[in-house]
Amino acid sequence: MKTQMIGKFHTAARKLMKRFSSSGLVLLYHRVAEVDPDPWGLCVTPQHFDEHLEVLGKFTFPIHLQELAENLRDEKIQKRSVAVTFDDGYADNLSNAKPLLESHGISATVFLITDYLGKNDEFWWDELERCLLQPGILPETLTLEISGRSYEWDLQEMASYNEDEYRRDHNLKAWKGEVGTRHFLYHSIWQLLRSLPTEKQREVLDQIRTWAGTDFAARQTHHSLTLVDLSALAEGELIDIGSHTLTHPVLSQLHPDKQQEEILQGKFRLEEVLGCPINSFSYPYGGRGDYTSETVDMVRKAGFICACTSDPGVIRKGVDLFQLPRVEIHDWNGEEFKRFLFDWIDI
Repeated sequence: MKTQMIGKFHTAARKLMKRFSSSGLVLLYHRVAEVDPDPWGLCVTPQHFDEHLEVLGKFTFPIHLQELAENLRDEKIQKRSVAVTFDDGYADNLSNAKPLLESHGISATVFLITDYLGKNDEFWWDELERCLLQPGILPETLTLEISGRSYEWDLQEMASYNEDEYRRDHNLKAWKGEVGTRHFLYHSIWQLLRSLPTEKQREVLDQIRTWAGTDFAARQTHHSLTLVDLSALAEGELIDIGSHTLTHPVLSQLHPDKQQEEILQGKFRLEEVLGCPINSFSYPYGGRGDYTSETVDMVRKAGFICACTSDPGVIRKGVDLFQLPRVEIHDWNGEEFKRFLFDWIDI
């Protein structure tokens, strides 16, 4: 009984804090598309994104991320301020997301991995999915040489992956794969690749692609933005472009000089293409262990006015402009999305 009373007290206190404090949210999206499989849950369908924007327009105060940052700096944040952001730079940010944002008159910031621009390549995590999570037959043993160490997987029953199994698993997330499944294999290798420098990632992916017999052609559904796309995306007043580094590394695992290069070159290349300042930044992966206080200082000194993490939290006065929390959005319908918002801010 005492525990229940304490729980009710905390719930009531949270509701009061929401209701009487000026607060906002930064939303984290990646893609507006319908793609199978989607092992990281990055995709929101166009229909659901349309419903999300309708909810935002009706119940919140949509605002540019940079305007939100300026308001925070001036300590005058408006209640229910919400900024929409996208990470990575998928082509569907232009083809699917921008028209819907325009139809609702809602702004967004798109953080781009600069090195992928204009290459029509798949991001490395998508390329790994194409090798491992598509139906077909793979060799029974996979051996990889990574940073002087040898790794070997005996696929056994995983070697064969038919259409029925593929359809069964199409909603399965990477981190939920059980031992002995393709998703478990995918996640295991993803964890190894995540912390590698881009050059090493490419070397390992070349090994996997050759082993799996996968071609080099990027899927139309997984393209990153081209340079022409970038110009079209930035056209108008609604879309701000931000930097997501040069190659999307785990910054905390890089030498400070390499971190500096990733941060500065990602910014400078975008400014060179667009001919305007790039003022906002997003930490790759974005968890507390993925960057350091030194990284934050580098981002500040690089001339950005704000930077986003992927740690969930509400935007309130006093929040560090260079460690802004964001809440990740998934493929919910409008009602589910509204309930999610209500859990975070008073709407």
